[in-house]
Amino acid sequence: MTQESSTRGFSTAVKAAERSVVRVEAPRCRTLSGTVFAPDLVVSSLRSFGDADEGRVVTHEQTELKAEVVGSDPGTDLVVLRVSGGTLAPPTFRGHEDLQVGDYSLALARPGKNIRASLRVVGLLADDVRTPHAGRLERYIETDRGFPDGFSGGPLIDADGGVIGMNTGTLIRGADLAVPHVTLKRVVDELVAHGRVRRGYLGVATQPVRLPSALRESLAQRSGALVLDTEANGPAQKAGLHLGDVIVALDGVKIRGPRELLEALATKLGVEVKLDVVRGGQVITLTLTTAERS
Repeated sequence: MTQESSTRGFSTAVKAAERSVVRVEAPRCRTLSGTVFAPDLVVSSLRSFGDADEGRVVTHEQTELKAEVVGSDPGTDLVVLRVSGGTLAPPTFRGHEDLQVGDYSLALARPGKNIRASLRVVGLLADDVRTPHAGRLERYIETDRGFPDGFSGGPLIDADGGVIGMNTGTLIRGADLAVPHVTLKRVVDELVAHGRVRRGYLGVATQPVRLPSALRESLAQRSGALVLDTEANGPAQKAGLHLGDVIVALDGVKIRGPRELLEALATKLGVEVKLDVVRGGQVITLTLTTAERS
């Protein structure tokens, strides 16, 4: 491909997607962009948007539309806005199955009146990953350098203008990511239906604790989650979990502290789980049914 044809290809990709890139405005929110998800829905970066309940969406034609927050999810840095007074143009979304390290892509943004583009390379791909605040990305897609100001919430597109995902530079520290379409759809569906992403809940307060040397060797892990408190009539208390117990596994997943416990519970909503617990120097197994935590 010649340099001239490559340049034409990128400009064509921008033309194909620019109608689906909007500016998002709200009180005290940073300059940011949004990605049209449906004719009345926009996704953007929660950390840039802040805690406002409503705002405005400015389209490619500079039409200002009122927008209200449908819901948000810190675990994926998503806020979903529903617009009124107009119809938006959803893009073509691309699956991540054929994406490869080294693929060219473009980050798009509309921090002002005009569309902006930043050339990227897909720098790292990995299987699904847990994020801070107990979120989950079905595919880890990292691009090669920092996003310019105003690009959070905008789309990452391929050379055909298909949207790979939504750009975020604050979800995982030091990583510029695209939240993939499969994750966007799962979280948007949950937020539209419930206003939040529902997660499993045990009703315990924990802190990390080092295991005795004998248990470190037999369990092949150095630490667990020490139970400091249990919620009255919560799932943990009903199942007989005691203060001083140390949770070391949930359904076979090693628990080394509170973060791993939250991550393991993220998809365990209202289901029966098995907890491996250290009590009196011995490992016992408790069975309980999780509750919902908003």
